[in-house]
Amino acid sequence: MTAAFHEVRFPLRVALSTSGGPVRRTDIVNLSNGREARNQRWANSRRAYDAGSGIKSLADLYAVLEFFEARGGQLRGFRFRDPLDFTSSGPGRAITALDQGLGTGDGATVSFQLVKTYGDAQGTWSRTIAKPVAGTVKLSVNGTVLDASAFACDTATGLVTFAAGHVPPPGAVIRAGFEFDVPVRFDTDRIEINLEAFNAGRIPSIPLLEILP
Repeated sequence: MTAAFHEVRFPLRVALSTSGGPVRRTDIVNLSNGREARNQRWANSRRAYDAGSGIKSLADLYAVLEFFEARGGQLRGFRFRDPLDFTSSGPGRAITALDQGLGTGDGATVSFQLVKTYGDAQGTWSRTIAKPVAGTVKLSVNGTVLDASAFACDTATGLVTFAAGHVPPPGAVIRAGFEFDVPVRFDTDRIEINLEAFNAGRIPSIPLLEILP
């Protein structure tokens, strides 16, 4: 992750009504026989949002303007809470220490990266979680929930490290539950503001783009 990152969260009141979601890149070639060939250009998806849809008042607009200036436009990244996808468990379900698999112990490895896996019977994709929310991470080894003193989580990287005496033994399954933010930046160095048009109903576009770890 680039050093130009501020561990602060985009105004939550605006984020809750923001539009956007995952973007993928696929090359599609139309063949002479009418069929097509598809190639996945990106191994991972990348989230893109428009915070303009979350602005409901001049107070919201000013809060984003102030936040934009503090980040230097596109220069510095920041945390953003996806209004739909911000927990290990999914909408409407409580977080548990059994939500997501992190790996299998070998008796020596002490650190594991937080991930979230999406999928069904036909395919899966694992997403690196680099910005967990402090105080929300729960961990289990072979189904036994660990006390918070048994591990530490770096909220700037999503790396979980077991304390001495708690290193998972060979074959032990490590699972975790957590809340998380998306590392993003502004995808523009300019915010267009027209108060007359805004009061009449026009909402400015404020694009945000995920920073991949």
